[in-house]
Amino acid sequence: MKTGILFAAGVALFLQSGFVEAATAAPAAPSISTLPYQSANLPSASQVQSFYATWQYSPIWFRGGAVNPAANDLVAVLQRSSLDGLNGGPEIASVVQAAIQRASTGDPAAVAYAEHTLSEALVLYARTMKQPVPGMTYGYGFQRPQPVQPVEVLLAASVAPSLQAYVQKIANPNAVYTSIRDAAWRQMQASGATVADPRVVANLDRARGMPANGRFVMVNAATQMLYMYQDGVPVGSMKVVVGDNGQFLKNRPDTRTPLITSMIYYVIHNPYWNSSDTLTRLNIAPRYAAEGEKYLKARGFKVMSDWTRDAKVIPASEVDWKGVRAGKVSIRIRQDPGPDNFMGQLKFPFANPQDIYLHDTDPGDRNLFSLSQRTRSNGCIRLENAPLLARWLIGHDPMQTDQPEYAEQLTQPVPVYVTYLTAQAQNGQLTFVKDVYGMDPTASTTKVASGK
Repeated sequence: MKTGILFAAGVALFLQSGFVEAATAAPAAPSISTLPYQSANLPSASQVQSFYATWQYSPIWFRGGAVNPAANDLVAVLQRSSLDGLNGGPEIASVVQAAIQRASTGDPAAVAYAEHTLSEALVLYARTMKQPVPGMTYGYGFQRPQPVQPVEVLLAASVAPSLQAYVQKIANPNAVYTSIRDAAWRQMQASGATVADPRVVANLDRARGMPANGRFVMVNAATQMLYMYQDGVPVGSMKVVVGDNGQFLKNRPDTRTPLITSMIYYVIHNPYWNSSDTLTRLNIAPRYAAEGEKYLKARGFKVMSDWTRDAKVIPASEVDWKGVRAGKVSIRIRQDPGPDNFMGQLKFPFANPQDIYLHDTDPGDRNLFSLSQRTRSNGCIRLENAPLLARWLIGHDPMQTDQPEYAEQLTQPVPVYVTYLTAQAQNGQLTFVKDVYGMDPTASTTKVASGK
């Protein structure tokens, strides 16, 4: 017994002394942290290198000696990323895929190279997916996409419970975007196209800013439809009338409804209607010249002293109507609430520099909703079923009140996105509606030769 104890103690001392033959133990492989930074040197390389220097080269993609399945997910995302607007995305996918293949040998330098290249590609893709929507106006600064910081992307990736889920979240900002992009990708694969249809890229640019979760209102000026979304699923819709493209409202400037991202905070009951300078000059002033005061009274029009909340009614006879018709004098014409009010009974304002809003429709213009192309407004958006939208926003039937301009606040503000989507995914297939505003670029016809 004592002999066994003494033998074990002797072995322990021998091992601690370090006199173990080199042939019996393989040399320790260098860790990523001991290797110089090497990568495919993508445009985000310097920022990513700085991150790894601070992070002491702790791996994100290669933990425990094996590559995370999210690496292959990123390759698949990059292969179709020309649709997302990432120029050279498929070429970057090939570089990343080759780096992953080299790393499969277990060579530490190859693993480090793949680790860094994957992170550079992820940052580059995340930047693309967070670009502001071209031509979009934002009602509030917090809604404007902020420039992507590489450290934020990689820190989030490093602590994500699922790296695969994190990559997919970046690649799929909302259900509308994903449905169009995936349908376009299937079409590209089936047809052998090598270049993304620029119409699809433009549409995806315009769809990217909508959220994945929560409630929001989306107005599509291309189809003249409004949709109410809950957690990425449309739960209601209605026809709308949007701004004219110069086709119907003659002798007036282009009044297309612009792209807007904003928030709805309240609903206005019994709204006033205020004429624009253009309408006053081209419509109201000539009619007043022909018919006089009776024209204004028949429609509930009043001339106001200014545009403030405390404006007073002034006699129409005091107005220089010739100056108004000539565009040299600007006046405010307000229509009182009532059955003939152009705004109807409900108005849904939201902050934007063009003063665009959603509103109800007076009985005399209900016929507009029977038209196949409903581009007949002066920019604002007429609703087929304003009470339905009010009920969905407020959570109950619109209240009954005679008070003009009564604002009923929402319990929680709801985002509103006024966009322009001609690309549609129907039963998984990509289709296009008429480009009534002429906003889409020309389609590409470049394809890969058969069998190549």
